[in-house]
Amino acid sequence: MAGFAVGDGDFLLDGRPLRLLSGALHYFRVHEEQWGHRLAMLRAMGLGCVETYVPWNLHEPAQGRFVDVGALGRFLDEVAAAGMRALVRPGPYICAEWENGGLPHWVTGPLGRRVRTDDAEFLGHVERWFRRLLPQVVARQVDRGGPVVMVQAENEYGSYGSDAVYLRRVVELLQACGVTVPLFTSDGPEDHMLTGGSAPGVLATVNFGSDAREAFAALRRHRPSGPLMCMEFWCGWFEHWGAGRAVREPGEAAEALREVLECGASVNLYMAHGGSNFGGWAGANRSGELHDGALRGTVTSYDYDAPVDEAGLPTEKFWRFREVLARYAEGPLPEVPAPPVRIGCPVAAVVDGWVPLAEVLEVLGDEEVTAPVPPTFEELGVDRGLVRYRVDVPGPRRPYPLSVSGLRDVAVVTVDGVRAGVLAAEEAVLAEPVAGPAAVELWVESLGRVNYGPRLAEPKGITGGVRHERQYLHGFRARGLRLDAIGEGGAKVAFRPVGRGAADAPAGAGGAGGTGSAGAVAGAEGAGAVGRPRSTGTRSSGAEGAGAVGPGCGPGSGSAGGGEPGLYRAVAEVAAPGDAALELPGWTRGFVWVNGFCLGRYWSAGPQESLFVPGPVLRAGVNEVWVLELERGGEDVRLG
Repeated sequence: MAGFAVGDGDFLLDGRPLRLLSGALHYFRVHEEQWGHRLAMLRAMGLGCVETYVPWNLHEPAQGRFVDVGALGRFLDEVAAAGMRALVRPGPYICAEWENGGLPHWVTGPLGRRVRTDDAEFLGHVERWFRRLLPQVVARQVDRGGPVVMVQAENEYGSYGSDAVYLRRVVELLQACGVTVPLFTSDGPEDHMLTGGSAPGVLATVNFGSDAREAFAALRRHRPSGPLMCMEFWCGWFEHWGAGRAVREPGEAAEALREVLECGASVNLYMAHGGSNFGGWAGANRSGELHDGALRGTVTSYDYDAPVDEAGLPTEKFWRFREVLARYAEGPLPEVPAPPVRIGCPVAAVVDGWVPLAEVLEVLGDEEVTAPVPPTFEELGVDRGLVRYRVDVPGPRRPYPLSVSGLRDVAVVTVDGVRAGVLAAEEAVLAEPVAGPAAVELWVESLGRVNYGPRLAEPKGITGGVRHERQYLHGFRARGLRLDAIGEGGAKVAFRPVGRGAADAPAGAGGAGGTGSAGAVAGAEGAGAVGRPRSTGTRSSGAEGAGAVGPGCGPGSGSAGGGEPGLYRAVAEVAAPGDAALELPGWTRGFVWVNGFCLGRYWSAGPQESLFVPGPVLRAGVNEVWVLELERGGEDVRLG
């Protein structure tokens, strides 16, 4: 069996120096049937190693309920079959622009600031998780004939905390679970980050996107010996809803990569291929230099402006990087694989059914909870989705401002069954005062839990209270609607044919009037109802555009369900499956499923304007699309 070691100046494979040329590819952001193609793209670019995180919350969504932990092992087997090595980053915290940084809501809800510290309860959860997960890694270590050459302890801990005892516990736990390959940490190239995030006897690496010589000089101040490695070479960046595009010029990125390699260092391209935040698992950030400002939800696409784009296609950056990496690769580079098959022609799906949002909640929602104050998402057991809060304003009383404190993140508000506005700030006030008595409903949606910085582990929902003038309102009824419940049980709802029943939508579903959130960013300054939807251009995630042509590519129906919030059903016929981009012109904000597979969130706030549909999700013939619209629906559902 091969032996991999950390030497004084190099990585050593069976005693011979080895430079790691690696790229990040997260198995959970790529459809399993497309892993092989994406790995082949990395090989063709000149990479011989792949790095992946492991999201704890994806695999243990509720305490003790594990979901497909074996996916990591299957991915590592594909890595081995591709002739590549692997770096595994199991956390327990991963950042990754992933919901809650990979930490389960059922951990962060009760523990809050105690996570990522030497807290016995937190470490107990981590140990149980590691003992379930790590056999997938241990059996595939290089000293057992597998591809895994290194495993990370924690992740960028120096950007968060300074609990050296906690870091040591994570290291000891990994080793106790059977990890024998070298461990490493990764942090920003700044003294306080390296001081807080490094562990004695564990390789320290640094993360950056430019100025490699300065970054490695900082690392050498803390670690005079050991291999140099940029564990995250940021060759692109992620995007937030309501913000601009994130683009890095390919030539400039290639020169920055060349500088890393000229330093004699190993490198991991972050991201080599980004993929997609399927299932509504995108995280969020806080704005500001210290990451404690307004919330900025991350878009569904994790394209990352990577060299291999979201659809698996080579970009100009791919070719520039291939040219740089060829000089350092182990042998000639393989040919670039053929692109994945796309659907043969654009298809306009026929919207044929609709169910009001309140009826969806009645069929698929969790049990309603009654409490004096509004329970949080965590207290209700909701990870991704929304919660309907109901509360009464006593009366008679004259109109006063109705405000919400600690709102995370967006609320569609109705008063006596009439939509009164959309609130999108933590401290928000309805535009019009409310008189009592009145029945108030707030449909609150999380835009993703924070994945980085001091606001990690903060709760979602109404985390403060609802006030009428200065008076807190009490006596809440709260009911959660989890995204997974829709994906698993959407077929249970009774869809109405379109064109009837829209005017009879239950009060809780909200009215067609009022204002929308398309022009807002969660956490934006100001309070009350935000502007109406604005039109946006077309960005098609690699699609060639969409239109209505020919049989199986025919026109869709007109407006369905009167544009009311609710679950819409559409039918799309394709001649043969293939990758596609799904577009929702005129729709506002919500989630989409294709044949039961959740593509993630859409939002007319942009910049993302279509959702990537992996070819294996589609089938020849009839395909069913569900659109959960939370504000105002549109007319068309298109596959291109």
